[in-house]
Amino acid sequence: MKAINRIIEHARSSPRRIVLCEAEEPRMLQAAQRATREGIARIVLVGSAARIREAAASEGVDLSGMELVDPATSPLAASFADELFALRSKKGMTRDEAQQAILDPLCFANLMVRLGHADGSVAGAVHTTADVVRTAIQIIGLHPSFKLVSSFFLMMLCEPFHTMKGGLIFSDCALVVEPDAQQLSEIAMAAADSAQSLLMQEPKVAMLSFSTSHSAHHAAVDKVIAATELVREARPHLCIDGDVQLDAAIVAEIAMRKVHHSQVEGHANTLIFPSLEAGNIGYKLAERIGGAKAIGPMLQGLNKPANDLSRGCSADDIYYVIAVTCVQALNATQREAEAPAATKTAVQP
Repeated sequence: MKAINRIIEHARSSPRRIVLCEAEEPRMLQAAQRATREGIARIVLVGSAARIREAAASEGVDLSGMELVDPATSPLAASFADELFALRSKKGMTRDEAQQAILDPLCFANLMVRLGHADGSVAGAVHTTADVVRTAIQIIGLHPSFKLVSSFFLMMLCEPFHTMKGGLIFSDCALVVEPDAQQLSEIAMAAADSAQSLLMQEPKVAMLSFSTSHSAHHAAVDKVIAATELVREARPHLCIDGDVQLDAAIVAEIAMRKVHHSQVEGHANTLIFPSLEAGNIGYKLAERIGGAKAIGPMLQGLNKPANDLSRGCSADDIYYVIAVTCVQALNATQREAEAPAATKTAVQP
């Protein structure tokens, strides 16, 4: 079974409440209808109820089975304004500003996730990545295990011409421009968690570089080596190689020749790029020349799921991100249940 099909089936096994704040956008409505019809999520549409219904009628979208929430008339508005004021007053937000801010569907949707009225959110077909990420960080907050939010793409290699089959995690290809060693180690650990939950396989992490096993000497290589050691210290049981070139990360025969004491042995499913520049180029090469299907970018490191979309996304892309968000939410629920009580409060930047 393709990795994305496993994700869809996992989402369908226990549909989560996913909130969509760009509910007048035709692609979002089409994806919401498909997700509802196929039973992978319980969709909540946030925005002007009248305009959402008008847009749905124009697109021939049946809203049956979806919940519509209008921030202007919701009974949750007052408590949401109080919550936002408590969160942001130290940053200078007044109570009047909080009351105005929660009328923004993006803000309202994230508050729904924060306060347990939804399990995850998806936005970005209309909003910029900066708006989506900033709002998620400010309202949902970071998971206590992490100090930054990063991103990943789920890369699907499922075509007949692909000699390497299955799913791969590419991280970070969309957010952190020039991570230092500490940040790179956090990206790697978050990506390993993403691989575990979405690929449903043991994470095998490759810390990518233009060097393999110290074959080159440069500050950029030293950063990757240092990040790899930080990951090993924090997660000694994680299967990881670094510094390693791409071919040695994914081709067993090359890994045997080039990687000293390899743990991954050329079977990496989680590729960590040393910079945004490398990651962005890498995923687009895999997509445009290699024919891989790129799903994302998705966010990792948050206390609860909130995912971004490319503004050029299709309805199918949104549907897949909804499925991924459902699975992330399922895993977040499990993680919350297993976490000690003292670690359950999100850190608010």
